Amino acid sequence: MLGDELFDMVGVVSAARAGGLAAAEIPSVAALIDAWETQGGQLRALAEAAQGMRAAGAIRPLAAGYTLAVPFVPGRIFATASNYYDHAAEMGTELAPRAESSPYCFMKAETSVTATGTDVVMPGDTEKLDWEVELAVVIGRTCKDVPVAQAYDVIAGYTVFNDISARDLNRRSDYPFKHDWFRGKSFDTFGPMGPWIVPRDCIADPQKLRMQLQVNGDVMQDDTAEGMIFNIAEQIAYLSGILTLKPGDMIATGTPDGVGMGRGVYLKPGDEMVASIERIGSIRNKVVAAAR
Repeated sequence: MLGDELFDMVGVVSAARAGGLAAAEIPSVAALIDAWETQGGQLRALAEAAQGMRAAGAIRPLAAGYTLAVPFVPGRIFATASNYYDHAAEMGTELAPRAESSPYCFMKAETSVTATGTDVVMPGDTEKLDWEVELAVVIGRTCKDVPVAQAYDVIAGYTVFNDISARDLNRRSDYPFKHDWFRGKSFDTFGPMGPWIVPRDCIADPQKLRMQLQVNGDVMQDDTAEGMIFNIAEQIAYLSGILTLKPGDMIATGTPDGVGMGRGVYLKPGDEMVASIERIGSIRNKVVAAAR
């Protein structure tokens, strides 16, 4: 929660218990998100105290050899397509005027989620594997028909998401429906996520966060979330106008320009991606070939 460094969360929990914070009694991140309406205030107090706890030695750097799991497995993953003007332009996407449009959302399988430090498995039937760094929003409250002005009230926190895409499997020629984003984006390991969830109140303006993705050390994507066509609040309002959002749902809010398809280059086995978002952290994943 405190940047790119990794800290001993045992220290956070110990200090929280000493301070009587009920959030420390929640057994998992998933359970905390489920109880966000009642526990969110306690977590806010813990987040506000975190810097002082670190200075006092209550939070220690993690020892070498740690392994991070995914923060939690989302209940549902909603993803917003072509939601940055520059990305739409690099992909050759012709957009309607914003005033005549609304977010274009699809769903990605929750079984695609994988942790930082794990491998992204490249299917044998794709030659166009691609990256997309995205700011992901975690919902913390059951909600329906949320007004834009109240959308931030239903957010639990934020995390980094890499929407891996098999571009050549995103299209179909055997049906009149030409796009199949679910297939091209839902393979196992196609959703690197983490390294943790940063509570909403720790980030004053998520739209100003800088996002970056590197492949083998070369910067491919570098922009801020201000480039979105439909901002975070508008996406929440749109989705909640269709269905009831639930705690643990996640929205991948779109990617800036600099993806492989726009550059004419694609991932191959052995490539390493690092997806980073300011004030959240970085996730690192290597591409491997599928076993035959």
